[in-house]
Amino acid sequence: MSSDPWGRVDETGTVYVRTADGEKVVGSWQAGSPEEALAYFERKYEGLVVEIGLLERRVKTTDLSAKDAMTAIDHLRTQVDEHHAVGDLAALGERLDKLVETVESRREERKVQKAKQTDEARRAKEQLVAEAEELAQSEQWRSAGERLRALVDTWKGLPRLDRKSDDELWHRFSHARSAFSKRRKAHFAALDAQREEARRTKERLVAEAESLSGSTDWGTTAARYRELMTEWKAAGRAQREHEDDLWNRFRGAQDVFFAARGAVFAERDAEQGENLKLKEELVTEAEKLVPVTDLKAARAAFRAVNERWEAIGHVPRDARPKIEARMHAVERAIQEAEEAEWRRTNPEARARAAGLTGQLQDAVDKLRKQIDAARAAGNDAKAEKLARELEGRQALLDQALKGLQEFGG
Repeated sequence: MSSDPWGRVDETGTVYVRTADGEKVVGSWQAGSPEEALAYFERKYEGLVVEIGLLERRVKTTDLSAKDAMTAIDHLRTQVDEHHAVGDLAALGERLDKLVETVESRREERKVQKAKQTDEARRAKEQLVAEAEELAQSEQWRSAGERLRALVDTWKGLPRLDRKSDDELWHRFSHARSAFSKRRKAHFAALDAQREEARRTKERLVAEAESLSGSTDWGTTAARYRELMTEWKAAGRAQREHEDDLWNRFRGAQDVFFAARGAVFAERDAEQGENLKLKEELVTEAEKLVPVTDLKAARAAFRAVNERWEAIGHVPRDARPKIEARMHAVERAIQEAEEAEWRRTNPEARARAAGLTGQLQDAVDKLRKQIDAARAAGNDAKAEKLARELEGRQALLDQALKGLQEFGG
C-alpha cells in the first residue's frame, strides 16, 4: 500500500483521492507499483493545473468570448468533479469558481462596453444620416457627391445596430443619397440640353459671321458683328468638345473682316492726314482775310480758297470739328461785313430810319413844350409824369440816331 497527502493506493490497486467529503475512488492500477500509480494520477492533476492556468491567462489577456470560456470551464470542472486525478481538487474547484466570477465580470463589462459602442454607433449613424439629408439638397455636385461617398465608407466601418434601428437609419441614408443622385442627374440632363441649344445657336452665329467676313460695308458689318458677339455671350456655353472649335471659327471670321477693314482704314487715315495738312494751310490763308477791309476782294479770295477746300476731301474725324470751325469763323466774318455794307447802302432802310428819327424828334419837342406849360401852370405832378415819358422817348431817339449814322449820315 502506498499513499501521499492527497491520495493512496490500497492492496487491490484501487487509487483514492482525499477530499473534504472523504476519499473518492480515482481509478484502478494493475500495471505497476503503487508509487507509479500515484505518480500517474498526480501527473494528471498537474495537467489539470496547467490547463486551468492557461485558461486563466486566456480569460485575462485575450478577447476569448464568455461562452467559449464557460464551455472550457465546464469541461475542466467535469474532469475535477470526476476525481480522475490525485491532488488538491478543492483548490482547483475554487480556482474554477473564481474564474467563473472573472468571466461573468468580463461578460458584464463587455455588455456595458457593447451597449456604449452601440450607443456611439447609433449617434454616429444618426449624424451621418443628418449630414446626408442636408447634402441631398446641395447643388455643389462634385464636393457633395464626394462627401456622400466618404460617408458610405464611414458607415461601413461602424458596428451594426439591432436590425430594426439599423434598417431604418440605412433607409433614410440611402434615400438621401438617391435624392441627391436624382437631382444631380436632372441638373446635368438640363445642362446638357442647354449646351446642345447653345451649340445650335452658336453654329448659326458662326455661319453668319463667316458669311460676313468678306464684306466691305464696314460700318454696317462691324455693327452686326457687335450684335453677334452679344448674342454669342447670351447663348451660354456649348459642350466642351464643341465650344473651342466654334469660338475659333467665330473669332477667325471676325478677324478676317476686321483685318481687311483695318488695312483700308490705315490707308484712308494716311490719306486723310495729308488732307488735314492741306486744309490747315488753306484755313491759315483764309484767316488772313479777317478783319475784312476790302469786302469785294475778301469775298473773291474766300471763294477761291473754299473751292480748293472742297476739292481736298475728308480729314480725320477727330480733327474735323476744329478745322471746320476755323473756316466757318472766317466765313461768318465776311457775311457780317456784307450785312453791314448792305445796311449802310440800302436806301429804303435809310429812309425808314430817317422817318422814324424825325417822328421821334417831333415827339420829344412836343413833350418838352408840354412840360414847360405844366410847370408854368403850377402842375408839377403832370410835369413829372411827362418828364418820365420824355426820358423813354429820348432813349429811343438816341438809338434811332445811332442807327442812322450807320448809313453814313
